[in-house]
Amino acid sequence: MTLEDQFITALQLILAAVLAMLIGVDRERKHLDAGLRTHMLIGLGSCLFTSLSIHAFGHGDPGRVASQILPGLGFLGAGAILKYGTRVQGLTTAASIWTTAALGMAVGVGAWFLAICATLLIWTILAVVKRMKSYLD
Repeated sequence: MTLEDQFITALQLILAAVLAMLIGVDRERKHLDAGLRTHMLIGLGSCLFTSLSIHAFGHGDPGRVASQILPGLGFLGAGAILKYGTRVQGLTTAASIWTTAALGMAVGVGAWFLAICATLLIWTILAVVKRMKSYLD
């Protein structure tokens, strides 16, 4: 990786961490599992893996490294889902982990505008739609 590529990746890591932080703040504010630090690390890690898969492995297939992010997150998401009798809890947390990784990957490939839009949509779903759901119930 050239020094210029590393500098751009460092800026992408910062952006991915900030966007993921916005999602984590919502989770943290509600005292839910997988809060601020977890979401920031997931967004940052996904961005780094994606950027490395593009820049650091020469002529190989960059999708091979990036595609392994999803199985790893499946493991984290499965740990967030718990069953209490007939009630299942943690599905939204698992989904927020999954989508935070996707926004980190978007930043990692340079699609920062798409990542910002995704962050706004994720936050809207977690914050606004939850209020609408409470109203409907």
